[in-house]
Amino acid sequence: MRQMGSLMRAVLGFVAGAIAVLVFHQGSWAILHAIGWMPPAPYPMGPTQPWGVPLTLSFCFWGGVYGAAYGLVQPKLAMPGWLSGLILGLVATLVLWFVVFPLKGRPVGGGWALQGVVNTLIIHGVWGIGVGLVLPLLAVRAPQRA
Repeated sequence: MRQMGSLMRAVLGFVAGAIAVLVFHQGSWAILHAIGWMPPAPYPMGPTQPWGVPLTLSFCFWGGVYGAAYGLVQPKLAMPGWLSGLILGLVATLVLWFVVFPLKGRPVGGGWALQGVVNTLIIHGVWGIGVGLVLPLLAVRAPQRA
């Protein structure tokens, strides 16, 4: 992926992040839902505020934004993709807990309810691993710079 331009890395990272939401994020959500740990069903389509975008599409967009950033830094990381992806998932969790929740008027860390903390760490960690696994697969198929 080093031969690729920054724009292409960002685009592929965005696509990898969105795909990882649909497969890994929502897949782990489905498993947690099936075992009774996550009451809402996966692939929620309720509207987000303030624009009413379906929640799963919002997840895909934001997963793509994180994926684009990951695509730009990934060539500089000296670790396996799954591990750097896991770190990406943990960073996304911290941003959710300490930035997004307060901006939305929710308590930091979602109030630190144990089940919510565990579910969030699992879902975002699995999503991040998914980004780390999907991005190299997309990069293999992308045109390389001469």
